[in-house]
Amino acid sequence: MRIGLVCPYSLTLPGGVQGQVLALGRSLRSLGHDVRVLGPCDGPPPDACVTPLGNSLPTAANGSVAPIAPDPAAQLRTIRALRDERFDIVNVHEPIAPGVAQTALLFKSQPLVGTFHAAGESAGYRWLNPIVRWLAGKLDLRCAVSEDARAMAANAVGGAYELLFNGVELGLYAGPPPEPASQPTILFLGRHEPRKGLAVLLEAMGDLSPEVRLWVASDGPETAALQQQVAGDPRIEWLGRLSEQEKVERLRAADVFCAPSLGGESFGVVLLEAMAAGTAVVASDLPGYANVARSDRDALLVPPGDPSALAAQLQRVLGDSALRESLTASGSTRASEFSMDRLAALYVGLYEQVLERR
Repeated sequence: MRIGLVCPYSLTLPGGVQGQVLALGRSLRSLGHDVRVLGPCDGPPPDACVTPLGNSLPTAANGSVAPIAPDPAAQLRTIRALRDERFDIVNVHEPIAPGVAQTALLFKSQPLVGTFHAAGESAGYRWLNPIVRWLAGKLDLRCAVSEDARAMAANAVGGAYELLFNGVELGLYAGPPPEPASQPTILFLGRHEPRKGLAVLLEAMGDLSPEVRLWVASDGPETAALQQQVAGDPRIEWLGRLSEQEKVERLRAADVFCAPSLGGESFGVVLLEAMAAGTAVVASDLPGYANVARSDRDALLVPPGDPSALAAQLQRVLGDSALRESLTASGSTRASEFSMDRLAALYVGLYEQVLERR
């Protein structure tokens, strides 16, 4: 089967949707399918099977910044690529996102599957409701990665949805165990913006023992202010943006992965990555995280925005090796249920259903 995967967000910038699309492409190819990924790229394409559609423009969306490509040149490249590649089926991720995703729907020439990732509310969906409903009507099949994503999409554009999940590439985390860290270590991964809750974690560090170390990866609009806020604390190391390999190595080396998000999370892929790496997880008790991490089994979940509660649970995990081992064992088993190869096989079944109906 010749499959096109369309991503509206820059494939050269870190992001949950981008990571899922690229990983899905790799797993579909491993199943013997001919796959190309189409999306904006701010630099060299990250994969030989990527067709770049132009540079992105940072745009505020869902409490974050989405690197989309709304310019006419990117839309023309999208139309040309979809015409020239002659795909059997096209899977558009975040199909209502402005830019290349909407263009793929507007100039539909192949059967279309849409995968909805976002949760919460979208001002764009509200303002452009008649238009996005009309565009969504061009989809032959609609999928959602979680109940929250399905609820948001159904409320915005109606319709029925196949409920899938986001996947994790288990093979990336295989290998002999790394050397134990010299100090109890917490890892944070995520854009430095209010909804990711890094400020809450930094405040919680004030209640943790002096030997606890914190690795802070990535960057964002709050980076400079947060660095100034904790200036002089030698326990906090700012890592900047990490490559995929560096991310895996840090996840495997940390004692605890912390995801203190305040909201807007439709699916806890990063929690799955930590569990696949054999790292204990402490995270906010959000529906999107509870989708994958069962409280007190795979992770410890705490009320969002409560630094005292967060500190207490972090200290509990760091100070109790038996608890850490229990969480990591359960988490590893749980992560295997969300393998990207299993997800790719489910998508193939759905693609075949669409083609049979047509």
